[in-house]
Amino acid sequence: MADTDVKKLSFEQAIGELETIVKRLEEGKVPLEESVAIYERGEVLKARCEELLKQAEARVEKITLDASGKPAGTTPLDVD
Repeated sequence: MADTDVKKLSFEQAIGELETIVKRLEEGKVPLEESVAIYERGEVLKARCEELLKQAEARVEKITLDASGKPAGTTPLDVD
């Protein structure tokens, strides 16, 4: 999976690979050169997950209700 382009990964794929990297690093049985390489990939995976989360937040909408309490439409979610 390390050869897979991170930009093509779904959130679930990226977070899964990131969790695997964390476990390997925590075990401490990875040679130094490989540790550095997988740490760098982990940073890229983390950035991908953050990017996908921001995209998801931008798509989330808040349902607005009319005076009688019935759904009247949506407005963008204020994420600030």
